[in-house]
Parts: sequence; C-alpha cells; structure tokens
Amino acid sequence: MRWKQWNKKARTLLWIITLIGVLAALPLAFLRVEMEQSADTVEYVFDYRDLEEIANYQSNVSQFIDEKLLALKDAGVQSMSLYESSLRDLMQSGRLVYYSEKEMASLLSKVLDTNVNHTYVVFTGEHEAEMIKPIIEREYERQGVNVTDWTYEGKPALIIEEAVNAATLKTLDFDPIAVEKLSSYGFQIIARFSDRVQPYNMDMAEQQIKRLSEYGVTRIIFDGSKAKGATDQAELKSLNHFGALLKQHGMGVAAIENLKVPQAGMSTLSYLLDYDVVRLYSLSENDSFTMTAEGMTDRFKLAAKDRNIRMFFLNVGIKANGNTGVLEHSADKLIETLSGEEGVIAQMEKAGYPDGMASAFQYENPSWTKLVRMIVALAAVAFITLLVGAFLPGTEIIVFVLGLLGSAGLYVLNSSLMEQALALGAAISGPTLGVIWMLNRIYSRTIGERRMLGNTNWTLSGTTPIHDGTVETDRWIFPELPLSRRLGLTLNWFIVGTIITLCAVPIVFGLLFNITYSLVIEQFRGVSLLHLGPIALVAIYVLLYRGQGAKGSITRLWKLLMTPISLLWVVVAVIVAAVGAYYLSRTGNSGQVSAIEMMIRQWLETTVGVRPRFKEFMLGHPPLILGLFLALRYRASWLLLIVGTLGQLTMVSTFTHIHTPIMMSTLRTLLGLGIGIIFGLVLIAIWTVLEGVWRKWVWPKLQQRFE
Repeated sequence: MRWKQWNKKARTLLWIITLIGVLAALPLAFLRVEMEQSADTVEYVFDYRDLEEIANYQSNVSQFIDEKLLALKDAGVQSMSLYESSLRDLMQSGRLVYYSEKEMASLLSKVLDTNVNHTYVVFTGEHEAEMIKPIIEREYERQGVNVTDWTYEGKPALIIEEAVNAATLKTLDFDPIAVEKLSSYGFQIIARFSDRVQPYNMDMAEQQIKRLSEYGVTRIIFDGSKAKGATDQAELKSLNHFGALLKQHGMGVAAIENLKVPQAGMSTLSYLLDYDVVRLYSLSENDSFTMTAEGMTDRFKLAAKDRNIRMFFLNVGIKANGNTGVLEHSADKLIETLSGEEGVIAQMEKAGYPDGMASAFQYENPSWTKLVRMIVALAAVAFITLLVGAFLPGTEIIVFVLGLLGSAGLYVLNSSLMEQALALGAAISGPTLGVIWMLNRIYSRTIGERRMLGNTNWTLSGTTPIHDGTVETDRWIFPELPLSRRLGLTLNWFIVGTIITLCAVPIVFGLLFNITYSLVIEQFRGVSLLHLGPIALVAIYVLLYRGQGAKGSITRLWKLLMTPISLLWVVVAVIVAAVGAYYLSRTGNSGQVSAIEMMIRQWLETTVGVRPRFKEFMLGHPPLILGLFLALRYRASWLLLIVGTLGQLTMVSTFTHIHTPIMMSTLRTLLGLGIGIIFGLVLIAIWTVLEGVWRKWVWPKLQQRFE
C-alpha cells in the first residue's frame, strides 16, 4: 500500500515536471520564429547545361544560347548553374571535338594500329585551345596519363594516351569560357561540384575556389551522391579542407530537398560552415513542359512558406513530338511562365518572397538554451513514464529512474539519437494520454451512474429493460441526458484531452531545437511509428482496460486469447490491414492523396492562406467528437474514439516537421481544430435528427410489425 501511495504521488510530480518542461520550451519557440523570419529572399537558378543540350539541336547554337540568356535575364532569373566539365561537356559546348583511335585512323585514311588506343582532341579555335588546354593537361597528367601537343588540319590539338571510354570519364575543372560568358551577362554563378576527382586534390580545390571567388561565386551545389571531399575524409580529412576553403572565401552550400539518400558529407560540411546552408527545390524537366504559371506559383509558394525553401533550381528539356514531327523544348514555356506581372517571380514577390540571392537563416544558440533543453528532456522522460503508468500502474518510480539512466547513457553515446528517441516517445505519449484521459472520464462517469442506479433498468427508451446488467457487458445503453449537458461534457472532454495532447508539442520542438532539423540535415525519426502507435495503444486500452485497471485487463486478455477465431474476424483483420497500409502510404513526403482531397487542399490554401491537415479536420476530430457525444449513451462508440485518435496524433505530427515554420504549424493546427469542431458538431446534429426519426417513427413501426 505504501508503494502504491508513493507511485500515486509520483504521478502528480511527473505531471508537474512535464508542465515545467512545456513552459521551459516556449522561449525556444520565440528564438526559432526569429530565425525563420531572418531570410525571405528566394533565388532562381537555371541549369546552363540544359540550355547547352537544347542548343545543340538548333540550327544556330550560339545565337540560340544568347537569345535565351537574355530572355531569362529579362524574366528575372539572376543565377546560372555551372557544372565541372568533361570532354563530353566541352564538346557539347563547342570548345573541342574528340575522336577515338579508330575514328582518327579513318579521318587520316590510315590503317588502324591495333597496338595503340589513344584519344585525339581537336580544339575549335586558338582561343578555345588557350583557355581549355591547361585544364585538360593538368588533370590527365595528375592522374598519370600522358598528354602531348598535336595539330590537325592546322588546328591546335592534343593526344591523350588513354582509350576514349576512359578519357571521357575524367572530371575536369569548370569551363573558363562559360564562366566568363555568364559573368558578362550579369548572372550570379552557382558552381556544382562533384566528388568524382579521385583522390581529393588540395591544390586543385584551392585553385578552383580562388578562381570562382574572383567571379563572385558565393554558393555551391553538389552534383551526385556526395559532397566534395566526402570519399577521402577518413584518410585525407578532405571535407575539413574543403570546408575551410569555402569558409575562407565566404561561400555557402545548398541542400537539395527530397533526395532518396542525403548527399554524403553534407552534415559535416554544414557544421564546418557554421550552417551557411539554404534548402533547394528542383523543378524537373517534365514539370517545365506541363506546369502552368498558376500551378508553378502555388508549388513554389508552398515550398517557400511550408518548407523554408529559398533556392529554386530550374531544369528544362527537349523531346520529340511524334504528332508534329518536330523537336520541342521547354525553355520558352518556362521563360513565359516566369515572366510578367502574372508570372511566377512577380507572384512570389507579392507573397513576400522577393527575387535575389538566397541567404542562410540567422540563428542564435545562447548558453541558457542548453539548460532549457535538459529540462525539456527531463519532461520528456516524465511524459513517457506517465504513458507507461497508464498501462502498468504502480511502476512509475521504476520507469522514471530507468528512463533517466537510459537517456543519460544514450546521450553519452549519441546525443542526437537521444533527442530523437525522447521526441518520438513524447510525440506518441501526448495523443495517447489525451485520448486515454477522455476514455477514463467516460468510464468513471458510466461506472458511477451504474452504482447510483443499482445496475438495473438500462433501456433504449427509458422504460423497457433490455439487460439485467453487469459491469463487464458491452451492451449498455445509458440513461439519456439533456442535449445541452451532453454537448457540454463532449466539448469539455475534447478540449481538455486536446490540451494534454498538445503538451507533447513544446517537448518535441524543444528537444529538436537545432538548425540541423530546420535544414533537414537531421530529421525526426519514427514517423510511421507515431502514426500507428497512439491508435494501437488506445485500441489496446479500450479492449483490455475500460477503466478497471491492470487486473481486469489480464482477465479480458485471457478471454480474448481463448475466443475462437471466426471467418468474420479474418475478414475484419484483412480490412484493417488494408486500411492501415493505405494510411501509412499517406504519411511522409512521398504520400499520395486523392484528386478530391487535392481540390480541397487547393481551395483552403487559396482561401485562408494556410492548409490544415485533412486527417485532422475530416478524419480525426469529427469522429472523436461524435464518439464522445455518443459515449454518454452508447457504449459501442469506442470505435469512433479509436479512429478519432488520428486527429490528436496528427496535431503533434505537424510540429515534427521542423523545416516548417513554427507559426505556420501553429496556425494550421488551430485552423484544423476549429474546422474539426464545426464538422463534429454537424455530425452530432445529423445523428440527433436521425436518432429522433428512428425513435419516433421507425422503431415503433418495427415493434408493431414483429408483435
């Protein structure tokens, strides 16, 4: 008994610790708001390589490129992306032509020498040879490949003593002619580095960064699956060297959104650059063909507003039209979409995102935040302990102590993993405890009424007994309360339970208070578990506990295990599994939505400016509110309460998207709650009308027929 009393007092103390953690996290929210409002300028970056590829299908390559560069500049595009070059790229750019041993033998009308397999490079002019020849010689000779001077029909040329298939794989320095050309048009150059130059060459990297800095380059993007220097980091500390170079010359990086696998080395490099990082969204070639100005504007607005995107990478392409028999490119359509008062760039500026050079968010991390985050972590352990105690009462003290020890050990091993684990635990605990609190209010009220009324005379209409009654039955139909009383209790329980759920929100964003989460260098882990855990736990609580504590749950579990499985159970299990699979497919960034839902989303976005989550105001809050209302009379409403858990967990899930501005998440949640309550009251009104029709006309006629 003394142990039970200690644990009962411990529960009160755990709630106090939780509330202290919630309040302690609020100042972190203000710091995050300041950070998220520190950079609104967006930058549009056009892929220059795409333009060159399209130009190679035109009758006048140089004229086409010049026209499109001017048109892009007039449309408002300020930046051009330039890749490291290769022999293929340089030939596409018109700097040179290369030949294999067999091709050159044919050109020279000579017998092929099978003992030699070289690559022959012929420059298109003296200027091209002067600018390009040094970067070819430098890289091939660095990799141990001999390069010798040569001439072909009076034009400067080189012989690379390597097969053409191998020679074309080499990554070369940036095309200096392209750099000068783009700079002369007034474009800001965004350099795209790769990690394909192996091993990492410090001298080459220093020369590249120095030359690019002279042309005003301030931000780079990585091409491929790795940041430059990632491969040789362990042996050469190449990432450290490259990061120091970038920082020395005032250059930052861009992190590409929605990659299947994050680019290796980005986390380390971002840290070395003091997180001078902007997030980048890439418009695909297909979208450049198909999207309207309105559709592209909506997508870019959503990216900037909801995901803190500050750089838009614009791709174009070319394809054959079988109906017209011509090659079509999307450059003109994209330019038209971007241009004018109704174009994307002008509309984005009206929305508060002016065109210019993207800059990183300015963030503060004062010394006091470390203490605050420790308090929040303590609150997370307390919150998780309360959840465990709801299912295993009497274990609170033990669970809390073990939670503290485990968190401390995990912090020593990996502090980031500890933060994410506690954040996931708190995120699951909030909605589960909120709905369990609502269930306990229902159970405590109905059990009290049973005791008061002597467990007898439970009726449908208030006059006809239908059961002699035990506490265990599921068939209770409780005495009817006045409608106003039922509505008052329903809203009261919903609001208080929602407040309990939302206690998880400050704990989550307090634990994940780090610029790395805003930039999606690190992410909240366990999205699927968050979307399944609370629903599963509430279902277990409904089936096994029902306000009777752990002893009653063991009895119910034994009865459930001994119950024969029928075909109906199998069918229900298959349906539940299918619904669960579809539900999980909807979670995360890759989730798919229906056309109807897309229309509703678009309408909400354009009407109120903030799109609440469909799972909250349609699938979550209304069933929960209706379930609470019906639970005051019908015990079978438990299914609606389980389904309604979806709305509670989705509110918390909204705030786990740390890359979404916290004010946006707050407005989205409040709007979802408001609309959800309205829809819930509409469902109650519909039910009340239908119930009245059933009682007054349908049920009496059925009774007369069967009598």
